[in-house]
Amino acid sequence: MEEEEVKKFVKKRYGEIAGAGSSCCSPCDCDPSVIEQGKRIGYSEEDLRNVPEASNMGLGCGNPVALAALKEGDTVLDLGSGGGVDVFLAAKRVGNKGKVIGVDMTKEMVERAESSAKKYGYENVEFRIGEIESLPVEDNSVDVVISNCVINLSIDKEKVFREAYRVLKPGGRIMISDLVTEGKLPEEIRKNLEAWARCVAGALEKNDYLDTMKKAGFRKIKVISESSYDFISEELKGRITSVNIEAFKENK
Repeated sequence: MEEEEVKKFVKKRYGEIAGAGSSCCSPCDCDPSVIEQGKRIGYSEEDLRNVPEASNMGLGCGNPVALAALKEGDTVLDLGSGGGVDVFLAAKRVGNKGKVIGVDMTKEMVERAESSAKKYGYENVEFRIGEIESLPVEDNSVDVVISNCVINLSIDKEKVFREAYRVLKPGGRIMISDLVTEGKLPEEIRKNLEAWARCVAGALEKNDYLDTMKKAGFRKIKVISESSYDFISEELKGRITSVNIEAFKENK
């Protein structure tokens, strides 16, 4: 697949999702309640009741904030922040002395998140339009990078990880929730734009994913947890795994 073709399709689809207000990442029959969908992938009901309703659209495959061990005063960056659910959760953890930046390439998503932030008075968050392969963030400026079911949407994942490494402070860490494959997917799925937008076609095999992080410079790479991702079509059951991965930038 051509990178620009995939990017254009994904950007259009997520712009439509931002307008509609809900969807699911994978090719599944979504639960009509985004609260229930969120609970199935790792959020608590309290988490989802305490963030702006418009921020939760059932798009993730995990809860990286719960695993990221955020501290008061941390600066956090969310790659592909969408409606902002993880940004708002992180904002509560880092407090007024901290800051959370959300980056998303879709203008409609950023506008939706900014609207929620303004409506509910979040003063320690910021949303920026940008691509995760070329982050609008300064070098060595972030304590923690998080991402939730987004990196699989990029064709150039090594570039994404190199950018995440660049913006992290020495000793900083990344906590990712994402989808990986067990074995190779059929070629017809890899070439299907709809499957790309649904976080499936671009998923790497797990070992390839970990190797890509290592090539980008990350160390102490660890799969914190993993589980079969069952919210998908019968054709793909058993082939897609949801993983939570932690890794660190060297403290030079």
